[in-house]
Amino acid sequence: MVAASSCYAYLDFRPCHHYNNNNHIALSSLFGSNTVSLNRNQSRLNRATSSGGAMAIVAMDMKKEETGNKKPPVEKRRVVVTGMGVETSLGHDPNTFYDNLLQGNSGISHIDDFDCSDFPTRIAGEIKSFSTEGWVAPKLSRRMDKFMLYLLTAGKKALADGGVTEQVMAEFDKARCGVLIGSAMGGMKVFHEAIQALKISYKKMNPFCVPLATTNMGSAMLAIDLGWMGPNYSISSACATSNFCILNSANHIIKGEADVMLCGGSDAAIIPIGLAGFMACRALSQRNSDPAKASRPWDSNRDGFVIGEGAGVLLLEELEHAKKRGATIYAEFLGGSFTCDAYHMTEPHPDGAGVVICIERALAHAGISKEQINYVNAHATSTPAGDLKEYKALVHCFGQNPELKVNSTKSMIGHLLGAAGAVEAVATVQAIRTGWVHPNINLDNPENGVDIKLLVGPKKERLNIKAALSNSFGFGGHNSSIIFAPYK
Repeated sequence: MVAASSCYAYLDFRPCHHYNNNNHIALSSLFGSNTVSLNRNQSRLNRATSSGGAMAIVAMDMKKEETGNKKPPVEKRRVVVTGMGVETSLGHDPNTFYDNLLQGNSGISHIDDFDCSDFPTRIAGEIKSFSTEGWVAPKLSRRMDKFMLYLLTAGKKALADGGVTEQVMAEFDKARCGVLIGSAMGGMKVFHEAIQALKISYKKMNPFCVPLATTNMGSAMLAIDLGWMGPNYSISSACATSNFCILNSANHIIKGEADVMLCGGSDAAIIPIGLAGFMACRALSQRNSDPAKASRPWDSNRDGFVIGEGAGVLLLEELEHAKKRGATIYAEFLGGSFTCDAYHMTEPHPDGAGVVICIERALAHAGISKEQINYVNAHATSTPAGDLKEYKALVHCFGQNPELKVNSTKSMIGHLLGAAGAVEAVATVQAIRTGWVHPNINLDNPENGVDIKLLVGPKKERLNIKAALSNSFGFGGHNSSIIFAPYK
């Protein structure tokens, strides 16, 4: 286990010399010259959409990609998962977390952290017990936003899970180790507290409120503590954040820019301003009388998503690097993709065109056929529109596969926003490792048009996974799909 206290002794964010001693080593207008091209493409989309032809565009674009100029084949660096860390309402380590999922236990309950008795939504996937002891120095623990604390602990737990002790770490080339852990919301509590202090006087504000609120600082602080000098930044793409971070991390390894990456996402928006903001969007479930039944993807009685909190972090390594140190390999990362619906700020594209393109490109990047995918961990948030649009896209891509099984981790832990994809990636890897896929709970009355044969039932099911797809979508039309498979 990598100790935290030795490297978090001060608040001036100095680098950790314990790990660093041996490592001294014009944008044009968006609508300028491209206006004609953009308008032509938009007109084409409008014509196709009005005639029900959005899917035809997808097929046509994919055909163009296939028939385009092909580069000579280059031996691809393989990426594997060697460690995982989580902070969730159903557990603080991957095994406890997944055991609870397999049992169909719900982590959704009434909110305890603050008084929300006047709110129409009073439930969440709230983490009831959380400790930073042994992971983050007490002084920083008191100052930091929860999103950063979840990130740091999950990140260090992923290292510990991957067998990366200080002795192992000493053999790493720190310039080829990176951190890419994002957040959709960042340090909301820290920023909100700063606003409240400003109402009194700017002198009352926490001098660290800006750095401790920004979404990149979690990755930065973890890298500072570890002395990792490779790629380090964060991505914020709403609820698709984690998948963006995982795919970009894998690409850094594939392109030879890094050998080791800690990647994933973290969010902690179960605070008054976070809860109220999503209520104002009319996005949240109000099933307060029975919290465990509130998140119900694909069920006809769903009434919105349940907000959750936590973090998920994967330790990705280049295959030969992992083998050289004798690491346990949990699964292989095959590839992924991301697209944009370019349609609406919060609503999914009616035809699901962006999702279909994303899945098709993920398959192409992974170098596998759609028939090889027999498990999907869906984005499915329990919203009336989103669940069905994704379901139709999955049927379009994989509907002829009789082995396909689909589930939603959110039925038990709610929607962790920017952390959702990473926590669900952990669930996906655990499904590959164990040969069990977790149930869909609360699916009592499936929506019309939903074939329950594709969905995992109310109990866990055995599945020999060939390749697994995990989807995450976010406000702004952000789509992301990533693919894992057993290591062979």
